[in-house]
Amino acid sequence: MASPRASAVPALEAREVSKTFPGEVLALDCVSLAVGKAETVVLVGESGCGKSTLLRLFNRLETPSEGRVFLHGNPIDESDPIPLRRHLGYVQQEGGLLPHWTVQRNVTLVPNLLGWSPERQRSRAAELLELVGLPIAEYGARYPRELSGGQRQRVAFARAVAADPDVILLDEPFGSLDALTRLELQNEFLRLKAELEKTFLLVTHDLAEAFRLADRIAVMHGGQLLRIATGAELQQHPEHPYVERLLTLAGVSHA
Repeated sequence: MASPRASAVPALEAREVSKTFPGEVLALDCVSLAVGKAETVVLVGESGCGKSTLLRLFNRLETPSEGRVFLHGNPIDESDPIPLRRHLGYVQQEGGLLPHWTVQRNVTLVPNLLGWSPERQRSRAAELLELVGLPIAEYGARYPRELSGGQRQRVAFARAVAADPDVILLDEPFGSLDALTRLELQNEFLRLKAELEKTFLLVTHDLAEAFRLADRIAVMHGGQLLRIATGAELQQHPEHPYVERLLTLAGVSHA
């Protein structure tokens, strides 16, 4: 099977993007990133390094001050942001489920907006809830407050893939969970990643998690992308003092 990076047109691409927030706060400084079709790239770095800002450029929750962002080779600034977001999966921090909606209704949020019939929506919800280990007969009528943190994240993931998007964005999806639940959901992510063959861009501050989940890891610091490589390549050739220090602090050995 060809490497996802061999694709002529990346699924996601940022070209020399910078982002300055009010008060002259520079969040991104001339960052370029390409994510191939069916590839999983994990953005890693300390808080405030720009990784979530970079991810949010791809669904236009943020707009670059300079540079351009592309989805399947098409500049997203030429697209209406509402339809764009409906065709991208998005799992935000702590899930972001609507608390007054049932699990089933949360899962079918985007299919409903796209005008799917009620029968098709329910069938899709049943399929996805089964896929993430939450059968609709038992969990479909529950509310988010009646679920554990891990179960809410499973529902959030089901919602993100409900309309079958090619690309899924995940912003620290496991960050608020306890260690055992986090490990369980990492395993679940790896299973679903292999089964669904989607393009994933995921943000985490946990380098060990990045090594576990990523095809390639993008290390960010101070709004810059310092290094993007496989885990093995990072270990063998950190190529930057910060990357080397990050590997050491995370307890990841390097050559």
